[in-house]
Amino acid sequence: MRTQVAIIGAGPAGLLLSHLLALGGVDSVVVETRSEDYVAARIRAGILEHSSVELLEAAGLGARLRAEGDHHRGIYLQWPGERHHLDFVDLVGRGVWVYGQTEVQKDLIAARAADGQEIHYEVSDVELHDVDGDRPSVTFVDRAGRRMRIEADAIAGCDGSFGPSRAAVPAAETFERVYPYSWFGILADVAPSTDELIYAWHPDGFALHSMRSATVSRLYLQVPNGTDPQSWSDDRIWTELATRLGHGENGWKLTPGPITDRSVLPMRSHVRTPMRHGSLYLAGDAAHIVPPTGAKGLNLAIADVALLSKALIAQLKEGNPVLADRYSDDAQRRVWRCTHFSWWMTTMLHTSGEAFDAQLQLSQLRWVAKSQAGATGLAENYAGLPIGY
Repeated sequence: MRTQVAIIGAGPAGLLLSHLLALGGVDSVVVETRSEDYVAARIRAGILEHSSVELLEAAGLGARLRAEGDHHRGIYLQWPGERHHLDFVDLVGRGVWVYGQTEVQKDLIAARAADGQEIHYEVSDVELHDVDGDRPSVTFVDRAGRRMRIEADAIAGCDGSFGPSRAAVPAAETFERVYPYSWFGILADVAPSTDELIYAWHPDGFALHSMRSATVSRLYLQVPNGTDPQSWSDDRIWTELATRLGHGENGWKLTPGPITDRSVLPMRSHVRTPMRHGSLYLAGDAAHIVPPTGAKGLNLAIADVALLSKALIAQLKEGNPVLADRYSDDAQRRVWRCTHFSWWMTTMLHTSGEAFDAQLQLSQLRWVAKSQAGATGLAENYAGLPIGY
């Protein structure tokens, strides 16, 4: 096969990149090791920044988001005895949207199918070749067992932290922070007990009340690394959530419901640089991972491919390599800003068991909640800086 851009990975980063490239007149072929159903059903992020929504709408992908998504003006910050609402729209003029990654993926799959995008699912033995030069290729075995080769002008590695693209960048520098706790996340078939997300500091550990729709709640608990999600009963989960989220305080109640999914997510920050080597460009989790406290993972992937699509269109359609040469530096400015914000939210809200740390966290929370400057800083970062920041 011959195409202009070979894209490895059919998650949101890969499919959005193929969509944006097509709008700019650049052809691509996508390969993915998982099945289409598996990729579509992965339960991941649920918050979209203002700039992410603007990009999806500009690309013709915003109709269902606007009709079925839930616009939030801000979040609640809480610690025992106090709950404060931060109104992002009042503070910085931008809110966020609750619209799950599964829904974004459905929209992308439908749009790419309508355009006749070539996507190979359930492939194996994916290998990258000659990425140092201008004639790179990708080989793989398709689901029928045939060995295939894609020759391209560029390769986009959108295949996450365990795909082959990351390893194809030699001598990459890695920055990493592994946190001493994880998130125990559940999905529950029950209407949310809050109109907007609650971020709760508690001596027993952090808790978050999020949601996916008017009938599905998403909730998280801070737990030790290595926690087995099956070791917690449903009653224990709801009791711990009620305690940390302040059930009964000022009349607020947490409504439990049937738990349909449970998982434990280790918390880490990981950044690799550069995000380009020769004809290979990395985007999304292939280049960086942030803890989910700041709701940045999916939004960073969207920002990456927004920059990368413009760079590849300029290079392949106009012969202008300037944006491609700057891609890694331009993308990593935002990557490090979001990495810092995610680290800051994480360390402010997750308990360590040290009394000194707890007092520092409470002081920080009071400042953010009661200072215009503190609240504005959180709001600006959470609602999202402009793509290209």
